Amino acid sequence: MRLYRHPLAWAVTVALLPVPPAFAENQPIELESSVVSASPLAGSTARMVTPAAVLEGDELIERRQATLGGTLDMLPGVRGSSFGAGASRPVIRGQDGARVKVLSDGVDVLDASTISPDHAVTVEPMLTERIEVLKGPATLLYGGGAIGGVVNVIDKKVPTHAPVNGYEGELEWRGNTVANESTGLFGITVGSGNFAARIEGLKRNADEYEIPGAEGDPRSDKQLGSYNDTETGTVGASWVGERGYLGLAHTRQKNRYGLLAHAHADCHTHGPADWHCVDEHDHGHGHDDHDDDHDHGEHEEEHEHAEGVPYIDMDQKRWDLRGELSDPFDGFESARLRVGHSDYQHREMEGGVASTTFKNKATDARIELTHEPLLGWRGVLGVQTLRRDFEALGEEAYVPPTLTRNHALFLLEEYNLGDWRYELGLRHEWQDIDVDGAQPDTDHRGTSVSAGAVWTFAPQYSLGFSLSRSKRLPTAEELYANGPHAATRTIELGNPELDEETSHNAELTLRKFAGRTTFSLSLYRNQVGDFIYAADTGHEPGAGYREIEYRQHDAVLTGAEGEVRFQATAALAMTLFGDHVRGKLRDGGDLPRIPADRLGVRLEQAFTPALGGQVEFYRVQRQDDSADYESNTSGYNMLGAGLSYRGNLGHTGYTVYVRGDNLLDSKAREHTSFIKDEVLLPGRNLTLGMRLSF
Repeated sequence: MRLYRHPLAWAVTVALLPVPPAFAENQPIELESSVVSASPLAGSTARMVTPAAVLEGDELIERRQATLGGTLDMLPGVRGSSFGAGASRPVIRGQDGARVKVLSDGVDVLDASTISPDHAVTVEPMLTERIEVLKGPATLLYGGGAIGGVVNVIDKKVPTHAPVNGYEGELEWRGNTVANESTGLFGITVGSGNFAARIEGLKRNADEYEIPGAEGDPRSDKQLGSYNDTETGTVGASWVGERGYLGLAHTRQKNRYGLLAHAHADCHTHGPADWHCVDEHDHGHGHDDHDDDHDHGEHEEEHEHAEGVPYIDMDQKRWDLRGELSDPFDGFESARLRVGHSDYQHREMEGGVASTTFKNKATDARIELTHEPLLGWRGVLGVQTLRRDFEALGEEAYVPPTLTRNHALFLLEEYNLGDWRYELGLRHEWQDIDVDGAQPDTDHRGTSVSAGAVWTFAPQYSLGFSLSRSKRLPTAEELYANGPHAATRTIELGNPELDEETSHNAELTLRKFAGRTTFSLSLYRNQVGDFIYAADTGHEPGAGYREIEYRQHDAVLTGAEGEVRFQATAALAMTLFGDHVRGKLRDGGDLPRIPADRLGVRLEQAFTPALGGQVEFYRVQRQDDSADYESNTSGYNMLGAGLSYRGNLGHTGYTVYVRGDNLLDSKAREHTSFIKDEVLLPGRNLTLGMRLSF
């Protein structure tokens, strides 16, 4: 499927051609704010205290990748953790792991992705209807510890209505050249009267992806181990009435993907923090290119590649119970129920044998009640409970079995007065972790509060600002980790004495939400007491491993992000976008894996009502504000372009799209990645897709 050497030059040229004058004159400019279900009071992005972004419709179809992090990577303030083709978790404002809450329609995804960056997020972007990204800590409905933000993925698993014509659905296929990927999906909802049912499925096969390298040089042709095979299927059904619905869905997802920088070693300890490792069998598949200051530039050294790349074999069975009811009883406008239960397991396979098995049985449940205005205040109150039974077995069981129970009460209130909208939030959490072993059990408590306002000071302008105090409770991995982790080539050392984090946050957001020019610009500061982070101790136990220890120090994260969109004509728009974040320890030093600055431009051109094109160019700067013992990453340029055509065949709508990524074939490393020294991002790529909606 090698369709090019220097492809899509035609797409770049065509996307910049002038639009026919008649079309430009006849098409009105319509700009609307997206509705955000994860913020039930604000409703739309224009009314929110802190910034939010929504991917849906054609934009989502054209931007979807195999991973959630890859799908959201181009939103201002968002990057991917980039652990190869199968695992990339969203990194928001330099924060990842437990500081970014990933939800499936309001409840936790209940996988193992917060435990380690090589563990996939069990969300399938190709089957989503909308993805909502709430940035910043004012997200107390879902967790005080989400100081980075919340990603809420909306799907069609549980039908919320019976189709008007008795059925509706979609079929799609897409393929790409960089990994010879082929992905097919289907989804259909049927219903009549008060009953509706949904069935959907997806299958993906993607080979190891190509990376930039010298022409004809086979040593740097593929990123070994970067394949990704996925199967997902869902069956759901709902009872639908005039005042709401109640439905249940079951999803089975199986995923197999390579571990790109996995290095197995024989590690043993003479004490809790005295580990030694001996080379047993090296599975390193990186393409290092070091210069004097550890940059990754133009010259690369090839490592010896061992046969049999380790991989993850993942299997998740998940149940979702969802319901909504309007006017449930006096004084309340609506009630909302969400319950998710997951039986998750993945095996890390080496030489056909499971070296380590991770199991995670978890349930997350929440009830929200929206009350009618009381003394002018309208709000949402609710309760949430989570139970997580985690176990790791085998050679790399570096975290002992733990049982985590987390319970929370929350309240979010709003008051509208003239041009002002005020918002107050409160959340209290109780968490207990029982550990199987010699380490002590732990319990933590935390109260988070937030206050903010949005001032619409002119017909098309608003100014939002917020202050908050957030408490994040330490996770089981941060408390109890003790042992080798081959995927990241580290010895991880937890600390059961860790305290709660306390983050004081301030944010200012200026928006223009109507007219030919629209923008959203944000400044923020997070001052975090007892910030928990994985610090490289400088100790090298051997076999290429490094020792990391979960520590607590005061830290400050400051940043800016935004985008400005200018609608030049009804058919031509230009967007400037960029983001910057700086993470420092109060006593000196930089936080690890903070993304580099980014600045870019995007041009969108509609040639006819059915045909549209886009060109996007951005620059990622060199990142040398690195933590101790962390290597720097060089800057790089990225160029992309795409075309899409939409039409109808009777009652069936169709979309054909083509997209080119990394057209300059740039060598790029994502600084947020644990394995950036060994792994390059994919090279030049062409994606072709076709979608039917009926």
